[in-house]
Amino acid sequence: MKKLSILGSTGSIGVNTLEVVSQNETQFCIVALAAGRNCDLLKTQIEQFHPLIAAVIDETHALRLKGLLPPDCKTEILCGATGYREVARIAEAEMVVSAMVGSAGLVPTLEAIDAGKHIALANKETMVAAGHLVVEKARVKKVQILPVDSEHSAIFQCLNGQRGQDVRRIILTASGGPFRTFSKVQLENVTPADALKHPNWNMGRKITIDSASMMNKGLEIIEAKWLFGVDIDNIHVLIHPKSVVHSMVEFIDGSVIAQLGVPDMRIPIAYALSYPADRLPRHDAPLDFLKVSPLEFYEPDSDRFPCLKLACDAGRAGGTLPVVLNGANEVAVEAFLEKRIQFTAMPVIIAEALSRHHSLSSPTLEEILAADLWSRQEAHHIIKEIRH
Repeated sequence: MKKLSILGSTGSIGVNTLEVVSQNETQFCIVALAAGRNCDLLKTQIEQFHPLIAAVIDETHALRLKGLLPPDCKTEILCGATGYREVARIAEAEMVVSAMVGSAGLVPTLEAIDAGKHIALANKETMVAAGHLVVEKARVKKVQILPVDSEHSAIFQCLNGQRGQDVRRIILTASGGPFRTFSKVQLENVTPADALKHPNWNMGRKITIDSASMMNKGLEIIEAKWLFGVDIDNIHVLIHPKSVVHSMVEFIDGSVIAQLGVPDMRIPIAYALSYPADRLPRHDAPLDFLKVSPLEFYEPDSDRFPCLKLACDAGRAGGTLPVVLNGANEVAVEAFLEKRIQFTAMPVIIAEALSRHHSLSSPTLEEILAADLWSRQEAHHIIKEIRH
């Protein structure tokens, strides 16, 4: 039985992970959970899975959670950075599911790797901001980084048993989000409610907005660079509206291997959790090729969706530019969700933050955290400038 710790248990990935666990109770055991502020859901999860420890964002929420739990609950409640660290490093866990939203997952994920835990990685921002540190620490600690994103899981599966030197390029697929056919004028008037209506996937708010702006795909390009050791210029994106082909790998002999499946995050989650053991059986309706046919692909439009190019340029340049890209994007997404800026202002804010930054090459963790803080403060300043 594989023992798991989950960073971000109340988010979309965390909830789906626990659903996979509940359907395979003889295969997995939950030893630790970490969440943000959703004490009600975390309380339900604690009562169902009985972890040894659980952590929330601060002492106020820890006290609230303790008040919700029955007096005889044996789960130790922790909080803050110390609590997240304990969840990441708990001795009993063999694997840590990194599913915290945004750059908040970086330090706990590095803590888990340092403690020798295999990582089921859903937090792409960790690789975007500190891919060089994650890859090197995982190598030293002999830790596996198993991707949970559907696209990176697809690539991982396509590469399984293949030689790295035989890869010509990686092809990431993107649904195009809810605004795939919108003009630039139409994009100026979209609302957060419009952007949160993803046509294929049920995801958290932040990643859904990133999908609508195509920043999500840009972040995935940078993540793929580090996960698979492929240059940015050898990673391509195709719009695939039906989200059936999750990604592809083209080899030097012209062969292309693709991974297909219904758009359900439980599939890549289950693959990562069970790896390298046998795949976990599913009893849902299988992929019906007659219903999903035809499978169509289109070139992305970087004029209407400039976030994709911003991410590629930052990933190609490296240093602390990807950190700034990510931090500014998180601030811009929050401002859009709060209706303080237009959808089309997000790439403007990110581009301006990147232009003002003096990048550091091969940054340390401390320099990454400092660049992240700077990017957020600068993005807030830029938003004020735009609004006035």
